[in-house]
Amino acid sequence: MNNLQQKFKKEVVPQMMKEFKIKNPLAVPCPQKVSVNVGISRASTDPNFKERVVEDIKRITGQVPVPAKAKKAISGFKIRQGQEVGIVVTLRGKRMWDFLEKLVFATLPRVRDFRGISQRNFDQQGNLNLAFKEQLVFPEILADETDVIFGLQVNITTQAGSQEKGMRLLKL
Repeated sequence: MNNLQQKFKKEVVPQMMKEFKIKNPLAVPCPQKVSVNVGISRASTDPNFKERVVEDIKRITGQVPVPAKAKKAISGFKIRQGQEVGIVVTLRGKRMWDFLEKLVFATLPRVRDFRGISQRNFDQQGNLNLAFKEQLVFPEILADETDVIFGLQVNITTQAGSQEKGMRLLKL
C-alpha cells in the first residue's frame, strides 16, 4: 500500500464522512480508475510516431496501451471508420494509486507555470480531466532520449456523483 492510499484511508475517509455526513466508510467516494489518452493523428505522416508514443506511454504508466479506433467516419478530419485515432491506457487498483502518487508528487510540480487545478477541469459527476502539452513533465521521460513530443490527457474517474464531492475528495 503506497503513501497516497494510506493517506486516503486514514485521513480523507474520516474527513469526508464528517463533512458530508456519511455513516458507512465504504460509501465515501474514492478514485475508481485513471485513463491516459493520446491522439495519434500524426501517425499517418510519420510511420515511426505510433511506436515511439506507445513506448513512452508504457514507461509512464507501466502498462501496454490499447489502440482506439474511430467509431464514425468524419470527412472534415479525414478519418475513416475503424481507423486508429489514438491509444488508451486504463489503470485500476495498485497501478492507479501508484500513478496518482507520481502525478501529485512528481509530475504536477514539474509543470511550468503551474497555478493549481482549475474548477473547470471537473465535470458534473466529480471526475477530473487534465491535459498535458508534452510528455516531458513525467519523470520517466528524458528529453535527451525522446525525439517526438506529444500531448496527452489524464482522466481521473471517481465515484463522487457530484462536482462538489469530487472536488473535495481530490483536494483532500
